[in-house]
This record gives sequence, C-alpha cells and structure tokens, in this order.
Amino acid sequence: MNKTELKIAGTDDFFTQEAYKVLRSNIQFCGQNVRVVAITSCNENEGKTTVSLHLGKSFAELGKKVLVIDADMRKSVMAGRNTDSSNVKGLSEVLTGMEKLDDCLYQTQYETLHLLFSGKYPPNPVELLSSNHFTELLAFVRENYDYVIIDTPPLGLVIDAAVVSPMCDGAILLLSDGNVRYTQAQNVVSQLEKSGSKLLGVVRNQTSHKKGGYYYRGYYKRGYYKRGYYKRGYYRAENHEENNKK
Repeated sequence: MNKTELKIAGTDDFFTQEAYKVLRSNIQFCGQNVRVVAITSCNENEGKTTVSLHLGKSFAELGKKVLVIDADMRKSVMAGRNTDSSNVKGLSEVLTGMEKLDDCLYQTQYETLHLLFSGKYPPNPVELLSSNHFTELLAFVRENYDYVIIDTPPLGLVIDAAVVSPMCDGAILLLSDGNVRYTQAQNVVSQLEKSGSKLLGVVRNQTSHKKGGYYYRGYYKRGYYKRGYYKRGYYRAENHEENNKK
C-alpha cells in the first residue's frame, strides 16, 4: 500500500472539528447498516472533497477503518490539492483492470484512513461507474472497511452521483450558502429520488457568521473547481415536477 500526507483546511480549528463530530454522530444514528455514503452537491465550488476527507478523518479518529473514494473521474482535485502525492493511479485504473486495488490504495498519517484517488481521466466515467466492476469493488470494500465515503461530482452538472448513490446506503447533499437556488436543490433531490437513492440529509457549507459568542466565520473558501470543467459528458438537470407534498 502507498503512503501519502493528507492536508485538509480547518484541521486545527476547534469549531470545524466539532461540526464534523456532529455530522459523524448523525450518520451513526442513521443505523448500523449505513456505512457506505455518497456525497454530492448541486454546483461546483461547494467543498465536497473537503467534507468527504474531514468526515473520513472524523470516523478514523474513533478507530474505524475508513476508505474515502474519489469518484470524480472528470477533473478531480483531491490528490493535487489535499495530498503530497503526484502521478497517482486510482479508481479509473482499477475499474479498467489496468491496476489492482491494493496498488492504488493510499494510507494517510491517520492510521485507519485510506484513500482511493480517481486516477487518470477516462473518456467514459459514467459507464465505468455503472459497470459490474464498480459494483464488485463496492462489495469488496464494504467487507473490508467500517465506513466508505464516496466523493461524487455535482449532480446539478453531471449524472454520475445518481449512478453511484443507489449502490450506497445513503447520500448526503452539500449546499453552500448563497450559491444554490431553491429550484436547483429541488431538481437534485428529485434526481436522487428517481435513481432510488436514500437521502440521509443535507449539509450546509461555506456559511459566514459573526465571530465571537456562539458563532464563528466558516473557514471554507471558494475555488475548488474552475467554471466549465465538465466539458466531457456535460449534463444539467432538467426541470422536474415538485416533490409530492407529505
């Protein structure tokens, strides 16, 4: 197994770590059968990768064996932005049979936290994620890890997350303040429901509060993605009927 040094903004911030402990606890309260979780968003620049890594780290701090999978095979930022690794092999090589899983796993400085990067950009990411090879991969890691966190592309832009989420025990939708319209969120939730995914909940990100007292300013910054990077396989959610009233 390879080794890498994980770098995540906010690791030393008390309030940030407490927020992820709350998120971790909420996932645990969803039940013992919820162990494979997909994370998606409506748009780019909402911090999915940061949330995925922090959540994986938080579970690892409990002694849980955790795997974070970077399933954004279109233009991933995880390896280059959040680790000291370069020229990595990952998910795309595993799914195409070019590499074995063990040769593509990375152990971080957190002993029980492992990473599987996206690998080189394939021309057919949706086909790879919907293949039997990906299904078999998830079955294998489910047996060998306590928790599997899958970082998927924004569902408001491409369909990948709707392909991955039904294979998971649930999905989390990330919404950043000021960047998502109500109708966008409705469309993404509708996509998840139509795909048969179980929506575990919503995480608000990039919130700004007054510093001091009970509030503090969120540390997340914009800029994880560049506008228009989903050129290949571009997909934007169409308007859907409103959700049924409950």
